[in-house]
Amino acid sequence: MEITSSANTIDITGNIKSISDFSQIKSLVDGVVADHKSITINIVDSLSITSSVIGYFNKLVLKDKINIDMRVGNEQLLNLIDDLNLTSVFKARKA
Repeated sequence: MEITSSANTIDITGNIKSISDFSQIKSLVDGVVADHKSITINIVDSLSITSSVIGYFNKLVLKDKINIDMRVGNEQLLNLIDDLNLTSVFKARKA
């Protein structure tokens, strides 16, 4: 997995599958949300997402009041987010 950011946009390529991936995402996103209350997360091609990342994003929206606009490139991952009833929470849509 690779993660990059510019301003309030975060791009994640590759599969999100390990604790190391979660740590990278959390570290970068924490830095971005320190300056922005609204972020765009582009999950370019990941087939999956770990529960720790889902929980972290959920905390950002519900507790920290960060507005997330998520763009998902993989249809299966978008369906998973929808099955978990998180589409509206993350404002998830097809990239």
